[in-house]
Amino acid sequence: MPTPSRSLLPGNLDGATAADILELAEAHQVRFLRLQFTDILGVIKNVEIPSSQFRKAMKGDILFDGSSIAGFVRVEESDMLLAPDPATFQIFPWGDPAARVGRLICDITMPDGTPFAGDPRGVLKRQLALAAEQGFVMNAGMEAEFFLFKPTDDGRPATNTHDVGGYFDLAPMDMGEDARRAIMDALEQMGFEVEAAHHEVAHGQHEIDFRYADALRTADNTATFRFVVKQVARQFGLIASFMPKPVYGQNGSGMHAHQSLFKGGQNAFWDPSREWGLSLTALHYIGGLLRHARAMCAVTNPLVNSYKRLVPGFEAPVNVAWSMRNRSPMIRVPDRRGAGTRLELRTPDPSANPYLALTVMLAAGLDGLRTEADWREPINTNIWEMSHRERRRLRVDDLPQSLHEACEELEKDEVICNALGDHITQQYLAAKRAEWNEYNQQVTAWEQARYLARY
Repeated sequence: MPTPSRSLLPGNLDGATAADILELAEAHQVRFLRLQFTDILGVIKNVEIPSSQFRKAMKGDILFDGSSIAGFVRVEESDMLLAPDPATFQIFPWGDPAARVGRLICDITMPDGTPFAGDPRGVLKRQLALAAEQGFVMNAGMEAEFFLFKPTDDGRPATNTHDVGGYFDLAPMDMGEDARRAIMDALEQMGFEVEAAHHEVAHGQHEIDFRYADALRTADNTATFRFVVKQVARQFGLIASFMPKPVYGQNGSGMHAHQSLFKGGQNAFWDPSREWGLSLTALHYIGGLLRHARAMCAVTNPLVNSYKRLVPGFEAPVNVAWSMRNRSPMIRVPDRRGAGTRLELRTPDPSANPYLALTVMLAAGLDGLRTEADWREPINTNIWEMSHRERRRLRVDDLPQSLHEACEELEKDEVICNALGDHITQQYLAAKRAEWNEYNQQVTAWEQARYLARY
């Protein structure tokens, strides 16, 4: 039986029209509407409009200045339009019930109505269309971990943890369970099917899992999830952070990406007649992810800080390999088979733009199918304990060790660059290299403590 929904709205708005949304907004006393989108760095942006403008918005007539958004357009070509997707309509579960706030996720178009090449959501939709031409639908589920911290007395962000809990701990060790429950409650009221929540390994670290969906909806849900977590945490006097590695010596936060391809309503990754129960489609898809892993990191692990998570000893992958059970390689294939057959890419972290992250994963997998990529052999022993010679024998490469290295790999990878498109590739690399150059010029407290008196 389907899980009952606590959302104010119908559980599935696929196929909804502009008239349907206007009717729902009026019935639920929606006074303001947020027209939401993301920039290329994955930061949510929005334009908020009053109810008098809802009809205009549903026609796609709301104009905004794209030159002020990271990675969009130049000043001389700034006018852009927001095209709402009716299926994404939701109502935020806080605020005045008599003057509710709703949201619609938008695609970005040029004034002439053509899709904007730099719209991350549009880039994912184009990649999904390429998969559909081959008969495939991509399903995905993201496990985005996060930290809850106490701010300083004057309200500034800090890394003071509110508990000393560990993996699966409960109160009183876990001091974040009330905030977690409130986050789950808000998500359910926004139509999410929340499956589980628990304390993670590090102090103050948490995970909330929601049900998988088609890739576009999963990307929309991931962006919404991050926003809801931050909003609810603030109501508890806490600061939520999706920074990959905020605390030295503690585990970082990952965004493990579970994914599978379906064809004709059947899971294309499952073949009970083959070894491991995995089809050739699954194995070549894995081969594609392995081939493009180093380039994908620039998108799935987009911050200078991301590479401080991808180090040995903290349950994060550092090697390009796959396994059935072992969590040290970047790809794990969970034991479940049949319709639940899937692979888990453990590299991404929750600072990634979910639209671009899923785009490059799918592009790599489809390239693996097209070229019948070699999937190598699974590594079911601990890679961290292998000798250098053994890793080389098994063709186990290393993931990039810095954002700079990842950007160099991205620029050389035609498949990943083509999936992103020229506009996003150029703008993204420029932004990330500027970030690296700025970081590279910093003098840190670690350097001062280590070198100042010694030299």
